[in-house]
Amino acid sequence: MRAITILSLFIFASSCTPSASAQKSLVIEDFGSYEIGGLPSLWRIPDKRSRTMRVLPPDHAKPNDYVKVVMGEGGQVLRAYTQGESVQIALPKGDGLEWDVDQFPRLRWRWRADQLPEGAREDRRSLNDTGAALYVAFECNDWLGRPCTIKYTYSSTLPKGALARYGKLQALVVSSALEIKEGWIEIERNVVEDYEMFFGRQPPQFPLYIMLWNDSDNTGGVADVYFDNIVALSGE
Repeated sequence: MRAITILSLFIFASSCTPSASAQKSLVIEDFGSYEIGGLPSLWRIPDKRSRTMRVLPPDHAKPNDYVKVVMGEGGQVLRAYTQGESVQIALPKGDGLEWDVDQFPRLRWRWRADQLPEGAREDRRSLNDTGAALYVAFECNDWLGRPCTIKYTYSSTLPKGALARYGKLQALVVSSALEIKEGWIEIERNVVEDYEMFFGRQPPQFPLYIMLWNDSDNTGGVADVYFDNIVALSGE
């Protein structure tokens, strides 16, 4: 009888332990593991010419363009600043990014725009600056090696829901300066559904990278923004 009781307790305890498949969320980045004033060392610099990712060098920060970890309300956040320049950092698959979109199709993050490049708009090449953007890129077997990419943007002038397409890149405005809002904004998107809407098929299981973006080089303006709490969520 005692052996049966112990076995029953073991089975009950095992059934109450959450498995990986039952996990509800996956923290991709909260910037809490980095030194204040330093670089987010797990992130990389995309090299467009070689299509590779380079380690962030210690002298990465310049007066007119930089990213750095700063203290926000309640913890570390990432600040991205440009003045007539552009800056972007990426978290690549297998090198800091372990995100299965089949298990976690939704993505949630927070951002804050203290200043956006004046007059910038994603639908005109000559004015195509975005103060804050989050990219999700997937392999799509393009003969030029281009990924299929969704760019979620915080637009200076376009309304929420506006779209712009540049080849394999689909830009979707999810926050807009047209909204009278200040402080942090939380965004949540079903990336799988967005990919199917834009590209007409299901995405690969694992994204190539997530990229955080800030640019003001086309307008010559200033973009000063913050990112925090990038979390993948289950479909439930």
